[in-house]
Amino acid sequence: MSEKEESKTEKPVKIEELTPNSKSVNTTVRVVSKGEVRNVTGRDYNIRRVADALVGDETGCLYLTLWENKIDEISEGNTIRITNGYINLFRGNMRLNVGKYGSLEIMEESPIEEVKTENNLSDKRYERERRFRSYGDRRRSQRRGF
Repeated sequence: MSEKEESKTEKPVKIEELTPNSKSVNTTVRVVSKGEVRNVTGRDYNIRRVADALVGDETGCLYLTLWENKIDEISEGNTIRITNGYINLFRGNMRLNVGKYGSLEIMEESPIEEVKTENNLSDKRYERERRFRSYGDRRRSQRRGF
């Protein structure tokens, strides 16, 4: 079995198990609510549509960032399977993303009976870890007390 086939058969991760560093996230979630669509200017100065959807399972919930055509694909109450998603921090809060290498599929039947909205991982604040480009950068910042 190839690596790609293996990742598709992996057991989906539960929402409460996600961390700010989670990558290759395979999960099944139910859409609790979908926010308003807003326009943002990207790094390439093009205007793009974005919306957040509160999604979760029986262990917790968090916000899923939806871009462009993905916004119109899902509705409140849908159960979706996310394959190869990832977590990033937006203003210190966790967000689930599908990205260009991931996929989102609407499921006909839902294995999720109720979403635990009391455990919203996107409400928790996380500090972004500092990343150093080289050994010299690390030494200089240590001398400055960063």
